[in-house]
Amino acid sequence: MNHLSASRMGLVTALSLTSFVAVAQNISVSGRVTNAAGQGQPGVTVLERGTTNGTSTDADGRYRLEVAPTATLVFSAIGSTTQQLPLNGRTTLDARLTDNETALNEVVVTGSRATEGRSNILTTSPVDVISAREIKAYAQTDVTQILTYIAPSFQSSRQTVTDGTDFVDPATLRGLGPDQVLVLVNGKRRHTSALVNINGTPGRGSVGTDMNVIPPAAIKRIEVLREGAAAQYGSDAIAGVINIQLKDDTTGVFASSTVGQTVEGDGELVQADANAGFGLGRRGYVNVSGQFSNRSFVDRSRPDTAPLIYLGSNGTYPGNLSDQQKRELKAQDDALVAGRGFNRRNIRVGSSDVRTYGGFLNAAYTVAPRLGLEVYVTGGLTRRTGRAGALYRLPNQATQSDLTIYPNGYLPFINSTVDDASLITGIRGTVLGFAADLSNTYGRNSLRYDVTNTLNASLPQGTSPTEFYAGTLTFQQNTVNLGFSRKFTSVPALSTLNVAFGGEFRTDMFEIEAGEEGSYLAGTRTVTVNGASARAAFGSQGFPGYTPRDATNRTRTNVAGYLDLESDITEKLLVSVAGRAERYSDFGNNVSGKLAARYSILPDLAVRGNLGNGFRAPSLQQRYFTNSSTQFTSGELREVLTTNNDNPLTRAFGIGSLKQEKSKNYSLGLTARILKTITLTVDAYQIDIKDRIVLSSQFNRGNAAVNTILGTLPVQGIQFFANAVNTRTRGLDIVANERLQLGPDSRLTLTAAANFNETTVRSFNSSAFIDANPSLQNTLFDRAQRARLENGQPRSKINLSADYGYKMFSANLRTVRFGEIQTKDANPDRSYIDQTFSAKWVTDLVLSAQVMKNVGLSIGVNNLFNVYPDRLYQDPNNNEQSLTYSTLDATNRGRFPYSSNQFGYSGAFYFGRLNLSF
Repeated sequence: MNHLSASRMGLVTALSLTSFVAVAQNISVSGRVTNAAGQGQPGVTVLERGTTNGTSTDADGRYRLEVAPTATLVFSAIGSTTQQLPLNGRTTLDARLTDNETALNEVVVTGSRATEGRSNILTTSPVDVISAREIKAYAQTDVTQILTYIAPSFQSSRQTVTDGTDFVDPATLRGLGPDQVLVLVNGKRRHTSALVNINGTPGRGSVGTDMNVIPPAAIKRIEVLREGAAAQYGSDAIAGVINIQLKDDTTGVFASSTVGQTVEGDGELVQADANAGFGLGRRGYVNVSGQFSNRSFVDRSRPDTAPLIYLGSNGTYPGNLSDQQKRELKAQDDALVAGRGFNRRNIRVGSSDVRTYGGFLNAAYTVAPRLGLEVYVTGGLTRRTGRAGALYRLPNQATQSDLTIYPNGYLPFINSTVDDASLITGIRGTVLGFAADLSNTYGRNSLRYDVTNTLNASLPQGTSPTEFYAGTLTFQQNTVNLGFSRKFTSVPALSTLNVAFGGEFRTDMFEIEAGEEGSYLAGTRTVTVNGASARAAFGSQGFPGYTPRDATNRTRTNVAGYLDLESDITEKLLVSVAGRAERYSDFGNNVSGKLAARYSILPDLAVRGNLGNGFRAPSLQQRYFTNSSTQFTSGELREVLTTNNDNPLTRAFGIGSLKQEKSKNYSLGLTARILKTITLTVDAYQIDIKDRIVLSSQFNRGNAAVNTILGTLPVQGIQFFANAVNTRTRGLDIVANERLQLGPDSRLTLTAAANFNETTVRSFNSSAFIDANPSLQNTLFDRAQRARLENGQPRSKINLSADYGYKMFSANLRTVRFGEIQTKDANPDRSYIDQTFSAKWVTDLVLSAQVMKNVGLSIGVNNLFNVYPDRLYQDPNNNEQSLTYSTLDATNRGRFPYSSNQFGYSGAFYFGRLNLSF
């Protein structure tokens, strides 16, 4: 962060921390809010009119609030008519809300800079709203999993044996990449993770935002804008925007505790959440939230089918042995396996051990009521520690072992520490009739690697340490933003005109810190493999450390200006226009624009559409990341070098500096209200992306040209980032809701939502060098990478849910259909292991009871029917007794039975939850 940004942040922080002034002579008022049937109505907003002082009702409809004796209380809730009741000195005030069938939808702010929010069926773009009640209804305990099971266009699954991606879930929207969705918190840009995904996972080569550092207890609602919005919000918003609105109420203290485990007895979860909101007189609020979560690993691995564990080489037989000689060698090896108690279930396949501590603060205070001047601050600190297994090193894998240290082989563990910090400070008020907002947003994310139960096999025999510090990735971002907006109602020929404009200055920084020397050192030890001398593998096994050559500290700046216009041209026609110009210090300029409109055909039926262009700047991680890693590709374990685009090795392939991705977005949809209780939205879209940044496939030494470029480097392959492909994504989103009052004591909410999407690679961008070497043309982006981009995530998702309540009891039933996915091998000669995984339904059930005014209990099960994905293809000849064993199947010697990329494979998860309110 540069000097200028730091000083600006310090100024705004000082304003935000201005001493709060207590307001005396307030009284405490309490009461109960009921619905039209006389039932206690939870989640009703109770606000002291003309102030930001407010609260919301508990599960029984009760509230308590400190207000002035002369106050008027405003009671409001989705689907109900707002009530305003004067207090007149009373200390008890009850309210009864009547149904308002024209107000069944949430008011949203994402996707528009209008001074007043609109219902999500009255906007020009589709927006999903996930409330705090929905967030805590089921057992998903982190943000990405919550969104995966609620929002059909959103997808995320936990990965395994993928280094840092085991701890930072890649998350996508509309089938695009993790870095093509922008995340906001309270409308302010959220910093991304330090991690760049380089293994075979969704979003390979991308950098996403780690939303799981935000405690769900801190969230008031999540707004998912399913529309390209780079013209409004800047880089990354190609697929859409996720805006996480934090709680800003003063409802007292809520706490919950969740415990559970899978049907297999692993994946134990112990989690505690708390949220507390306090009023600051009638001028503001302080809302704090915290979370502790401890999740044990899940293991769905199968036994290692390698015929040989101690003898032979790399799990198989030496060459030129007869079948009889193989049987004799196998018998000797079996005796060693039995005598030493070797466990063939030797890796972990499933989510890792993770422990999380986190807290968030959201506060605001009106310092000048007459001027409407308010200061605000939002901040969070989270630490996540994790432990995940790599691939087991067998004792007969000589280049990776030292039998004097691990005579029976070893399983390296990658230990991570993710530290995340954020601080938003600002001041807002009215300037010359415009609502003005000046803010500074700072964020930092770091990922530290420590490798244990490992060694550096290249060091002299018996001398290697067994644990190493392997280095740290750090990303920092600081954004200064000044915005103005105003609604004009007397513009000629227009019903209304909302004008918004502003500017932004952002600084990004990416750093790689080298690990300790032993974690990357390439020693001189050699070993004998099949009678020949071979060089032992260098660096800490499982995860070689970052070298001093990898270490970097890079910074860039960005300046942007924007203009948004939104007008109700007539009572039936709403039109919005947005434009944004940006300049990046490292690659140049970009201009984006967007035109959107909504037209009411009938009072309850409207069409809407969007047309625009967008962009995504290459992340600093993509521009400057470099390392060596051990990767499993096409049945082989390889040391692979990842280089950045300034590296001479990358330049040797004819690949230049990265430039921005550019997109064109089109959408057309309709919104309808049916029978006054059902809302329906249908939106079709197309997103064309040019110069999409991907991480190339591996260029291997087996090619003479590649071998010449790699020279004497101790690696078998190289990969790098490139603007290599042009893609088109088409899709359809459907969302329908109905809320029914079945009787005086019962209510039912039904939801049906679906997303259908298809991404295709339309063309490739190569280089003269690669084009001149025909054998390399399919390597820049091979068939495995293409399948991962086009079919690696569900092309469809359907969500059906029913929430039923009867007096103190409720039942929540949800089933999600995850569509089929496909995998392909990089090598066309191995196309026989290409596979299509069929669609599956995953069902959740939760039963709850409000046993006392302040105590609620829930029990439930996620994946009620214990559904698993289809099994990965395994060559039927590949078993531990085979004399013609081949490792060339999809399961890595039978140990990986499933793919992670559909809905995971933890099976049924049973849990209980206790909720308390004070």
